[in-house]
Amino acid sequence: MEGEPSRDVFAMDVARFGDWCTRPYTRVKVRENYQRRFAIGYPNEELPAGRPLVTTPAYGAWQARNAVFGAGYGLEHVNYFAPPGEPAFEVPTFRRSNAFAPVAEECAAVRNAVGINEIHNFGKYRVEGPEAAGWLSRIMAGRVPPVGRIVLTPMLSPRGKLIGDFSIARLGEERFHLTASYAAQAFHMRWFLHHLPPAGVRLENVSLSRLGFQIAGPRARDLLARVAAADVSSAALPFLSAIETEVGLVPATVCRLTYTGDLGYEIYVAAEHQLALHQALSEAGRDLGLEPFGMRAMMSLRLEKLFGAWGREYRPDYTPAETGLDRFVRYDKNDFIGRDAAVRERDEPPARRLCGLAVDATDADAWADEPIWHEDEVVGFVTSGGYAHHSRLSMALGLLPRALIEPGNAFEIEILGERRPARLLEAPPFDPRGTRMRA
Repeated sequence: MEGEPSRDVFAMDVARFGDWCTRPYTRVKVRENYQRRFAIGYPNEELPAGRPLVTTPAYGAWQARNAVFGAGYGLEHVNYFAPPGEPAFEVPTFRRSNAFAPVAEECAAVRNAVGINEIHNFGKYRVEGPEAAGWLSRIMAGRVPPVGRIVLTPMLSPRGKLIGDFSIARLGEERFHLTASYAAQAFHMRWFLHHLPPAGVRLENVSLSRLGFQIAGPRARDLLARVAAADVSSAALPFLSAIETEVGLVPATVCRLTYTGDLGYEIYVAAEHQLALHQALSEAGRDLGLEPFGMRAMMSLRLEKLFGAWGREYRPDYTPAETGLDRFVRYDKNDFIGRDAAVRERDEPPARRLCGLAVDATDADAWADEPIWHEDEVVGFVTSGGYAHHSRLSMALGLLPRALIEPGNAFEIEILGERRPARLLEAPPFDPRGTRMRA
């Protein structure tokens, strides 16, 4: 194929970005999985072999707060914070676990004041050069933002399937900051290298060298204003914008967006400055109700905004129009990868569509892959689910036939062998107009 990197380039890519997960780590994880081949696996279970492998400078600070850790692609991340005096361990179960009450408190801190969460488990990429904008326009289905702005965009295969969902922040005419799923970074790097032009674009995986935190909640701007050198008012830093400034003592990239669906910011710094950033935010937020929150709370908060997740709602089996990501596709671009397939899908909508449902659950919530019933027939399946603590709803996202997506249609979701009533949600339960997020 014309322009395809040599085998040596691909070998270097694997050695640089995948070596740690292809040798001893793989051996211990394969052994662990083989030993458990007949054991019951629980959806909230975190297996111990090979851990901790990759940690960030903030790991010790979270340990001091009695954090319960999970791991993804070898990287430790906080799932939730156990109450003082309780074991830092989530009991494996198909039902609501001992994490339920602590996660509810973390969600309340975000919705009522301000929460802080580490943002290391994003894949992060630095893209620079005179051809960077044109290259991104070619490999992404969405538009390339102007300087100082952020866009959300899917990345498609030639068949129009999802192979990534990215945020792109343009920091200069020739400088871009990309984020996507941390677990997909090796795959994304191979795809990038496969389509990289021979000159004019410099690409670097900075997933572990650029770290930081997100702050989210109604007091998030108050907190950021105390520590940032730049004006962070809504007029100066509107939703989906990015600036480079100093936060506390360190240079930072501040992006105005959040996966919680609330007022929020992502703050990226060099890895060696992460603890200094944490100290600055912690001290400035003490009287604002600043509390840490983990990934369990993050998943609860994003559900009540009907935000999808990579590997669940967004995966290479699905297309933009099936998942709602078609709203970010710019069909007027003539040359992006997957355009022909995307246009065909736009003109002939797919038979199924991602929907949100509120579930009449008891002590167990949908997780993923549960069947969705309608009139005694399985018509779809859950892509992810859980409990939305702020909205006090058991929720599920799932794919359903378009013909059945009508107000008033009754569904059931089978949870642990019992069909539970479910109703379609016409709008996100939390802040349906997005006024908090854009405030």
